Amino acid sequence: MTERRALITGITGQDGSYLAELLLAKGYTVFGVTRSAAGDSAERVAHLLDRLTLLEADLLDQDSLTRAIRESAPAELYNLAAQSFVPTSFRQPVATAEFTAVSVNRVLDAIREVDPEIRFYQASSSEMFGKAEEAPQTERTPFHPRTPYGVAKAYGHFTTVNYRETYGLFAVSGILFNHESPRRGVEFVTRKITDAVARIRLGLADEIRLGNLDGKRDWGFAGDYVEAMWLMLQQQRPDDYVIATGVEHSVRDFLAAACDHAGLDWERHVRVDPALLRPAEVVNLVGDASKAARELSWRPRVSFEELVAMMVEADLARLSGSESPESQKIPAED
Repeated sequence: MTERRALITGITGQDGSYLAELLLAKGYTVFGVTRSAAGDSAERVAHLLDRLTLLEADLLDQDSLTRAIRESAPAELYNLAAQSFVPTSFRQPVATAEFTAVSVNRVLDAIREVDPEIRFYQASSSEMFGKAEEAPQTERTPFHPRTPYGVAKAYGHFTTVNYRETYGLFAVSGILFNHESPRRGVEFVTRKITDAVARIRLGLADEIRLGNLDGKRDWGFAGDYVEAMWLMLQQQRPDDYVIATGVEHSVRDFLAAACDHAGLDWERHVRVDPALLRPAEVVNLVGDASKAARELSWRPRVSFEELVAMMVEADLARLSGSESPESQKIPAED
């Protein structure tokens, strides 16, 4: 059987770690890009380091990306690396554009130079819809991003389409709605909630500060969503797909579910902090993944309630000292 090789940028992030596990289970030889072999945090893939190869490269450095692709000689390249924290994108819009938008050009140009037969996956985002004109959103819904991160992702998305149509590359984008896990960075609202709930339950804290409790998202499990990434690159022709659960929940819903699982009354512990509100809020973000169900035979397996319970249990285990691989200390998202 021909050896299957894959290269993942952002392998030390939430999605990268789950994707690496999936590909290794399928018999792939897996390579991952890190900015610095000495400086990057690899906690999420620590249990995989004896089974994969990390290569040093930087999304801002074209030559290092080209070298990484030459060395790994992948059949598939998954571009998951980005500056992905929305509040940071407001504070650092130019840096977000470089890391999240222009870097897509660099990766695709490196593919064209090294091997145009490489199949390319771009991590697009529901944040591109922003102030959505319709709900639920499909692959045909116009983009109206409301954050610098969403703008950068829209650039990367259309760049991928352009390279597919102009140069004939097998290049696809997965328009993934919010997907979470115990490996999510603690700066993201879902992990912020489950970490705080676990601390309150264990007597280590007594409150959690949040911004807009009415903000709504379509939340799924990251482990389910990386399977969709892989399926996109197994098709006969390249195309773009919305990946979502089709069910919308508010931040209040997530908080209530987490507290309920831990036996807490959320209203006793939450404090709304205006400083945590976004300058511009997205609205009605809920995805229609019927195309993915029809063409990829993909459907989410983990429910919202199961996801919240999984994350709370992992944080309880981590903070009480009974860690499992799922509840290892998790650094900030790449």
